[in-house]
Amino acid sequence: MRTALLLVTLVLPFSIQAQVLRWSSQGDTQTMDPHSQNELLTNSINGQVYETLVKRGPKLELVPGLATAWSQTGPTSWRVTLRRGVKFHDGTELTADDVVFSVKRAQHPSSALQAYASALGEPRRVDDHTVEFALPQVNPIFLQHASLVFVMNRAWAERNNAATPLDFKNKEAKFTHTNTNGTGPFILVSRQPDARTVFRRNQNYWGGFEGNVQEVVYTPVKSDATRTAALLSGELDLVLDPAPQDLQRLRQTPGTRVVQGPETRSIFIGMDQARDELLNSNVKGRNPFKDVRVRRALYHAINIESIRVNLMRGMAVPTGSILPSSLGTYEDPEFEKRLPHDPQLARKLLLEAGYPDGFEVTMDCPNNRYINDEEICLALAAMWGQVGVKVRVNAMPRALYFAKMEKLDTSMYMLGWGGSITDAETTLTPIVRSRGEKGVGYWNWGNYRNARLDELAAASSREPDPAKRAELIKAAFREHNEQVHHIPLHRQVIPWAMRSNVEAVHRADNWLEWRWVTVK
Repeated sequence: MRTALLLVTLVLPFSIQAQVLRWSSQGDTQTMDPHSQNELLTNSINGQVYETLVKRGPKLELVPGLATAWSQTGPTSWRVTLRRGVKFHDGTELTADDVVFSVKRAQHPSSALQAYASALGEPRRVDDHTVEFALPQVNPIFLQHASLVFVMNRAWAERNNAATPLDFKNKEAKFTHTNTNGTGPFILVSRQPDARTVFRRNQNYWGGFEGNVQEVVYTPVKSDATRTAALLSGELDLVLDPAPQDLQRLRQTPGTRVVQGPETRSIFIGMDQARDELLNSNVKGRNPFKDVRVRRALYHAINIESIRVNLMRGMAVPTGSILPSSLGTYEDPEFEKRLPHDPQLARKLLLEAGYPDGFEVTMDCPNNRYINDEEICLALAAMWGQVGVKVRVNAMPRALYFAKMEKLDTSMYMLGWGGSITDAETTLTPIVRSRGEKGVGYWNWGNYRNARLDELAAASSREPDPAKRAELIKAAFREHNEQVHHIPLHRQVIPWAMRSNVEAVHRADNWLEWRWVTVK
């Protein structure tokens, strides 16, 4: 892998090399289809090619994107004015037809963005540069939802048999998996999945460039040690996810630097609470995870401080919430408080639930998605083993992991949730609520059903009064936390490591915006 990276450097003239950004992280984008998956790296790379009506600035503030103006014309209606003169990479001009097509495409059942796109309601073309949205109900965060749906060229998608999103979990093959046509600042040049993807600057981009990058080469490198070595040798310019154990060395090495900050992302554990018998367990005829005492026991067995200090090297903020930010529950400390580490109580709860000797189960875990994801799963398994629950860790690359999880082919799993939106809505609807139509509960892989929780969460989604909505959101998470439907761990602290001649904007959602990068 290092040889391959070195070749990239050697074949480029020095004058061009200075404007090439060579970067890496531990995994690859899952697909270039912008509506197929909802995963940060995939979204952030696709987000250099495709754009949304509303975008995010350096501080995650909402700024105009493909839309220049918007107004709420009624409790359940919005009107959006499109930017004129915007062209797709094939030269086609952006029109309202493309926006209407894209929103409806993202509402398709094979889209992982279905819940967000559905919240935008029914789009309608008014004229070439105006779109109206008729919403099914009041949407308190309409503009934030509008920042999540990428706009595609209708004619290009239909011409290439891609009018609907690629069905990732069923391994569907489509033109959009490795080909793109967006309006964004960078154009896809070549795509070799899990090896190397190259982009060049869109010279006809409507927006500005604060950086000088003309070409971007992305190379996924699974090994922490190899990524660090490539950065230190100068073969890479930036590493998005240096290993915590390498940070001190990187800070002390001349020619490299580290920038860091808390990420708006929470890491937590989910459990199958629906099946009468777990898929991967020695318990027959019943499901331990249906019993809240078992779920609570597993929570009490976790020594989160040990994970924070020994495994994450301080690059984690323990939390009792599955929300990406405490802003989601209005910074109320009640929701940040964790259940205490108490192995004795954990064993007592297991005894009361009818598992005096514990039980065995398999936990699925990614090994190239979150910081130390596989290592965290192994550490949890060791802690649970101390109270009698024997957990086998089944770790796999993210491409296999998410396809498996979306089929609910799991008994226990790790998930991280976050992004640019700190409002509770984008956690409540896709993760906390019961699975239903239009993407509701799509990421509730534990497949639990809680009628009271559903009622509270659904009501918060349509409540226009901020004070009433805040109380509904808090009530929903009280119910969720009381029932321990997920076991929260921590929020990641994200470091980026880069050569000292690289300047990049470190955003709280861990999104690397290439047009803001300068390679001196």
